Amino acid sequence: MDDFISISVEEACGVIRLTRPAAINALTPDMIAEVLDALHDWADEERIGAVLIEGEGERGLCAGGDVRLTRDGVLSGDFGRVHSFFAEEYEMNRLIATYEKPIVAIQHGVVMGGGIGISSHARYRIATPTSIFAMPEAAIGFFCDVGVNALLYKTTQARALAFLLSGQSVGAADAMSLGLADAMVETRSLQGLRDRIVEAAQANEPDTTITALIQGASADPGPAQFCALADTLEEVFSQPNTEKIIEALRDWGDDGDPASAALYARIARHCPTSLVAITLTHRLARKQRDVRTILETDLGMAKLLALRPDFAEGVRAVLVDKDKAPKWEPARLTDVDIGELERVLGIAEGVPA
Repeated sequence: MDDFISISVEEACGVIRLTRPAAINALTPDMIAEVLDALHDWADEERIGAVLIEGEGERGLCAGGDVRLTRDGVLSGDFGRVHSFFAEEYEMNRLIATYEKPIVAIQHGVVMGGGIGISSHARYRIATPTSIFAMPEAAIGFFCDVGVNALLYKTTQARALAFLLSGQSVGAADAMSLGLADAMVETRSLQGLRDRIVEAAQANEPDTTITALIQGASADPGPAQFCALADTLEEVFSQPNTEKIIEALRDWGDDGDPASAALYARIARHCPTSLVAITLTHRLARKQRDVRTILETDLGMAKLLALRPDFAEGVRAVLVDKDKAPKWEPARLTDVDIGELERVLGIAEGVPA
């Protein structure tokens, strides 16, 4: 078994515990393989009534996939390994989203990228006051994957695109409003709730018992401030393409709208190709409305973007050298090859990007 993950059974509950706290439990290929094996095994075990996903360490559940490891595969030319990583990760996301037995995810601390993939597709998602949710992929030359659009198509386009394009971190209240979490539980109550959920796996109807337990332990997360901000920008995020969205943000900011100015400042630094890919995949998902189909779309886009220079450069700038000064290719939205992205997505040219 991988040293970075613990697979166990407590009473009638299968427990998946990520045990790589030094890296905020960033997912390696071996960790993903262990999760898949466990879920497949438990699906057919009558004694297992529920599954719990949790992470070790105070910093968070999971900071995402190990993109530095993926970058190494790209730079070494091992493209098969890179493609396999995404295929396995997305299969894990699909299995969690469609699992017949209840899966409960405890989303404490950092829950970003692949951390959202391994937890927000669960049937029950429990955030805490320390939870920090984000999809920061545009900052590293990638796109918002792991089937997150299968969750975000259910909220408004303004909320979804503001979250995805900006990479903004949000807390429990906004995560709940975005559909990435179900409830917030105070940290002091978390261990007791966790133990009762394990016990609930033995119940005749685990779903009923788990639902009641979470409702009983839930606390008020406060206002969803990011979503409230996004709600004021519906006109901006309804623009026909990515370039027009960002132009509108800039113009509204110049006219004195602080919400637009703040979002524009974040988005303008991001990879242009990533921004277009994020808008395209999200708007397509709003038509697909199926987690399996959306994950298939993600795999095609991942295979393209992971091999583009922007991905290696973005990971270098943010996580390796940490100079925060990536050189994007192309550097301008107007130069992005939208046709290439559309061909990967199998959509007709001219669809708003």
